Amino acid sequence: MTDQPILKRREAKSTVAVRVRNVSKSYPGVRALRGVDFELATGEVHGLVGANGAGKSTLIRMLAGAAIPDTGEIEIEGAPIAFDDPRMRRGAGIAAIYQELTIIPEMSALSNVFLGVVPSRFGMTDRRAMRRRFDELSRWMGLSIVPDTRAGTLSVANQQMLEIMRAVQADQKVLIMDEPTAPLGPFERTRLYELIARLKQNGVSIIFISHDLDEVLRLCDRVSVMRDGQRIDTRRAAGWDKASLVQAMLGDVEVLPGRRRAPAAAAEILGVQGLTVPGVVSDIAFSLAAGEVLGIAGLVGAGRTETLRAIAGDDPASSGRMTLDGRPVAWPRSVREAIGHGIMLAPEDRKRLGLVLSRPALVNLVLADLGAVSRFGVVDRGKRRAAATALSERLGFNPGRLDADALELSGGNQQKLVLGKWLHRGPRILLLDEPTRGIDLGAKQEIFRTIRRLSDDGMAVILVSSDLEEVVEHADRVLVMARGRQIGEFAGPEASVERILNLIFAVEDRAVAVGVPA
Repeated sequence: MTDQPILKRREAKSTVAVRVRNVSKSYPGVRALRGVDFELATGEVHGLVGANGAGKSTLIRMLAGAAIPDTGEIEIEGAPIAFDDPRMRRGAGIAAIYQELTIIPEMSALSNVFLGVVPSRFGMTDRRAMRRRFDELSRWMGLSIVPDTRAGTLSVANQQMLEIMRAVQADQKVLIMDEPTAPLGPFERTRLYELIARLKQNGVSIIFISHDLDEVLRLCDRVSVMRDGQRIDTRRAAGWDKASLVQAMLGDVEVLPGRRRAPAAAAEILGVQGLTVPGVVSDIAFSLAAGEVLGIAGLVGAGRTETLRAIAGDDPASSGRMTLDGRPVAWPRSVREAIGHGIMLAPEDRKRLGLVLSRPALVNLVLADLGAVSRFGVVDRGKRRAAATALSERLGFNPGRLDADALELSGGNQQKLVLGKWLHRGPRILLLDEPTRGIDLGAKQEIFRTIRRLSDDGMAVILVSSDLEEVVEHADRVLVMARGRQIGEFAGPEASVERILNLIFAVEDRAVAVGVPA
């Protein structure tokens, strides 16, 4: 880290950075906000929690200038915002880091960080100043991103860090962070927490939105709960606990206990030996029984996603040996081949890779097997709706929303569509990459209920999640990875977050000691 200050200590004009008074907002058929009052103190980290659809996104869109309230007032450091003056709204000093990334994939990491705020010298872009500032920010944030790297080739975690870097370099007085830690592993999360603490010390005020309630209680000074478009309550973080937050957010929610099953006694359905992706993953081996949930744990960059993609036939460079029901089969060289084996992947990036956002939910649900809802080569609308309705009921998706475009749905409902698409196809082996990223507690419980029902019916599941508690609680066995290699395995009651992290950190520490590159 550099000793030079990245931000100048700002002199606050008011003890209240943002004040919202009696704000309401309606869309066709939906009242998104109902007379909301909200205050963000200067230099405060203020948690904002609520189920999907509670109104959080609408509120932060208004603060960021992306929407205009029907009624009410918003003040920034005591100055009222004129909603009819776009220039004033842009200069209000609020930067939003949304859950859905705004990175431009074809541009470099450097250009993404300075998007819209490019330093100039004598009327020309000062690329030397850009690189100097980029390097300065990278050191301060503990990153090692090459500035000329095409942003689209970076991991989701590093793309998220570019978003944060962009907001930090613009020197905004208020940051809105919408699920910033969702794609991050423990190392990256710790780095972000340290960054938030430094921003707070420099007088920056932060609205922090997260479905990780433990994280919210640990990180925030105050926490506000929203439900049904209203602010239900605001307290100091010490005045909440996880149970009271859940009660305020959702009412009574059934939280599934961990599986903690004994090792599955069923016959092996999948065997993998020598799984290798050149330069990324080396010599992974495991077996998977019918009805078993195998968790894969590791930090960002451990090779978890690449392992799933290789098994799903989505990486032609991968190699290995595979058996199905004890019989050798050719290593899948395409997604089509893997699907032919009954292996299907629900990807981490559900919006870009899992759904057709411009099409209705019912179309997405049957997309993986149109033949099942067709007659003489033409889609039968009656069959399609019947199949989609049956799937929605199985997944806890409201059938009344089948005609809504996928883009309009919450993250939890989008994830249900991704699962439903493959359930319609009928997998034997379902690969789930970050299935609960960015969705609320209620939707998470529904997703895990679905996974449990599927495994109880004999489907084999491989689960990857950056939330190690989820892996421990919902997997029958946990395979641990670090630096592209398999470093251990825990079964049932043996697995714990502490044991997994101790194993990973021991490998990381040894690698650093002998100078092994990341």
